[in-house]
Amino acid sequence: MRFFFILCTLLVSFAVSRAQNEQAPIVEKDIEYKNWKLKSIVGGNPIDLRDYAKGKKLVMVVYFAPWCGNWKHDAPMLQKFHEKYSDKGLGIIAVGEYDPVSAMESNLKALNITFPAVYESENRTERQNTLHYTYRRYTGDARNWGSPWYIFLTPSALPSSGDALTKRTFIINGEMIESEGEKFIREKLGLDAGKVGLAKNNEIEACEPDKASALVKP
Repeated sequence: MRFFFILCTLLVSFAVSRAQNEQAPIVEKDIEYKNWKLKSIVGGNPIDLRDYAKGKKLVMVVYFAPWCGNWKHDAPMLQKFHEKYSDKGLGIIAVGEYDPVSAMESNLKALNITFPAVYESENRTERQNTLHYTYRRYTGDARNWGSPWYIFLTPSALPSSGDALTKRTFIINGEMIESEGEKFIREKLGLDAGKVGLAKNNEIEACEPDKASALVKP
């Protein structure tokens, strides 16, 4: 009887985690994405996105909430891409949302993130007032919190002035599929296809503040 109970619990947990997988493809969308100047999570120095993009071939902006299990799933992969491709023209910059800056800084430190990170909001009550929320709703992201959410910029195509950086580009309304992400990065950097890692069938918990600490990846 005890074995049956344990088995049922494992099956339910597996089904829940399967249903909460939020990996999504890279898709091209119409979106007027505007330039920003935000403070760094570590140190507080301002970073201007247009200035950050100069001299790079591809910029990946990833929005995240530090308490989100989905972000914690993607972060090590992004750090690996940063270490592998930053000297080849890739720029990755994270935008923190919905938590105090101190929590964001602790999160980046725990995940060993070395690419730059800034913040837009500092409280979960600000969710519907952020540009992050506006952008992802416009691109069809129906998730409640939308962490992580990606937008890609091609620096050579960015206007030298004005608010809008692009009116059509590639986005991800969810977690990145690793093999697809690396293939996309290599193409945009002008590298050959090479050998990219296969996507892992990881089961990912939904990004809800009240669930993130309770659910554990198998």
